[in-house]
Amino acid sequence: MILHVRVVTLRILCVAVLACSGCKKNDPAPATTTAVPAKHEHHPPHGGTPVVLGEEVYHLEFVLDAASDKMQVYVLDGEMENFIRSAAPSFEVVASVQGEKRTLLFKAVADAATGEKVGDTALFEAQADWLKTTKEFDGVLTEIAIRGSTFSGVKFNFPHGNDHD
Repeated sequence: MILHVRVVTLRILCVAVLACSGCKKNDPAPATTTAVPAKHEHHPPHGGTPVVLGEEVYHLEFVLDAASDKMQVYVLDGEMENFIRSAAPSFEVVASVQGEKRTLLFKAVADAATGEKVGDTALFEAQADWLKTTKEFDGVLTEIAIRGSTFSGVKFNFPHGNDHD
């Protein structure tokens, strides 16, 4: 008789455990949000024009100094936070200015203070008289190599860039 009571008790416990293991608490559905996700933005450190290379692998920042008819380009990382040195001695941008094609040749700039030299620099510079009076142009970066990656045919507008995030 005691054995029979123990078996019955054991069966009742097993049924109770199985019944409870199938139960689960009904949590309310997660609240839906109507908030707009934050806009992904980049802030050029020199206040220039951002140009994206690839899928935001790198950026170029175009900075115009119209008074001296010069334009500088800084090579930056994907977040525009760090300078990235390039081995390129130069690169070209073909600018369309009032329907006329003009070429800007950006040459590598050495800087003894940072240890940068031609062939290992993040700064390039071009000079052209028309930069003194031109406030906007459409440009095509013909080609630049950065750390083993080559980017060519990159279209942008100066001063708006091509970073549309």
